[in-house]
Amino acid sequence: MEIKIQSIHFDATDQLQAFIEKKVAKLEKSFEDIQKVEVQLKVVKPATAQNKEASLSVAVPGSTLFVEKTTDTFEESIDLCVDSMRAQLTKFKEKLRNR
Repeated sequence: MEIKIQSIHFDATDQLQAFIEKKVAKLEKSFEDIQKVEVQLKVVKPATAQNKEASLSVAVPGSTLFVEKTTDTFEESIDLCVDSMRAQLTKFKEKLRNR
């Protein structure tokens, strides 16, 4: 599984990147055939609350799953994205099983 992290209009710290890689790696427990994960971090309207946006795009065979969350911190956004993506991957896996 390839993990690509993009931080738009700022530089992500090594600590933040390590946190993201650790969280995203856990998605493989939900679905083994993940080919690529793209994480985009963006600061929306700086200096306001709820301005850290994270989006997660997961490439699986035959489809791409996407989730986007905006909160006060990137860590919180990533947590929510990973939880949401885990649910999507579980649904996707069920659909594959039913075919």
